[in-house]
Amino acid sequence: MTRLRSWLARRLLLGAAQTAAVVLLVFALTEALPGDAAVARAGDQPDPERIAAIREAMGLDRPAHERLADWAAGLPHGDFGTSLASGRPVSAYLTDGFGPTLLLATLTIALLVPIGVGLGVLAARHEGRLVDRLVSSVTLGVYAVPEFAFGVLLVTVFALRLGWLPPTAVGYGTDLLAHPAALVLPVLVLLSRPVCSLARLVRAGMIDALASPYAAHARRYGVPGIRVRYGHALPNAVAPAAQQLARTIDWLLCGVIVVEALYVIPGLGTVLMNAVAERDVPVVQGLAVVFGVTTVVLNLGADLVARRFAPRSEVAA
Repeated sequence: MTRLRSWLARRLLLGAAQTAAVVLLVFALTEALPGDAAVARAGDQPDPERIAAIREAMGLDRPAHERLADWAAGLPHGDFGTSLASGRPVSAYLTDGFGPTLLLATLTIALLVPIGVGLGVLAARHEGRLVDRLVSSVTLGVYAVPEFAFGVLLVTVFALRLGWLPPTAVGYGTDLLAHPAALVLPVLVLLSRPVCSLARLVRAGMIDALASPYAAHARRYGVPGIRVRYGHALPNAVAPAAQQLARTIDWLLCGVIVVEALYVIPGLGTVLMNAVAERDVPVVQGLAVVFGVTTVVLNLGADLVARRFAPRSEVAA
C-alpha cells in the first residue's frame, strides 16, 4: 500500500507538471500563429488604423506576459476567457461541443471494448488457423484505410446508393441521441481503426500469456482451461491494451475533426476548426488545454489499470 501511494503521488506530481507545461506551450504556440482576430474581423481590405483600434478593444495590444497571467489565473476556476469573435465565454463553446463529441465517444467505447477484446481472444484461441488468419487479415486491411476514405465509402454505399442511413447530421442539431440513424455511420468510422489496434494487441498479449510458465503451471495443477484463459491470461493481455484504450478515448474525447467535419457533427472538433478559421485564440487555447489535461488524466488512469491487472509490469520509476 505504501509503494502504491508513493507511486501515485509521483504520477500526480508528474501530471501536474505536464498540465502546467501544456498551459505554457499552448499559449506560446497560439501567440506564434500568423495574424489574429483583429485582422480577421477587419475584413478583406484591412485598414491599419482599424486593425489597431480592434486590437486595442480586444486587449490584444497588452504585453503577452500580462495576458498569460490573467488567462492562467482563471483556469483553475474554469474560466477559459472570452471569445474574441463573439464575446461569449469560451466555456460556453466547450459546453456546446462537448455533448455531441461525448455521445460519439461513449457509443464508440461501449462497442470497442467487447468487439476488440472478443476478436483478440478469438484469434488467440485459434492461433495459426483459419480464424486467426481471417481476423488478422481483416483487421490489418481495415486499419490501413484512412478514416476519411472509409467514411466516404460508407456514405456512398449506405446513404447514397442504398438510402438506408442519412449521409450527414445536418438538421439534427446537438440532440443526436433522438436521431440514432445519424449516429450509425460516424460510429462505424470511429470504430474502424481502434477496434483493429485493440484486437491485435489483445491477440498478441493472449498468445504470450497462454504460452507463459505460469499458465503451463496452472494447467499441470488441473486448473480448467476456461479459467486459465479468462482468469489468468486475459488480465495480463488487457494490461498493455489499456494504454491503447486510453489513447483511443483521448482521441475520441478531444474531438475527431475528420469524422465531425465529414458528417457535419457540431462537436469539439467543429468548434476547433471554426475557432482557427476566425483566429479566435481564446477558444483555441481553451480547447487545447482541455485536450492536454484529458490526455494527462487518461494516461494516469491507464497506468492504474495496467498496474492493477499486471503489477509485475510496473516499473519502479
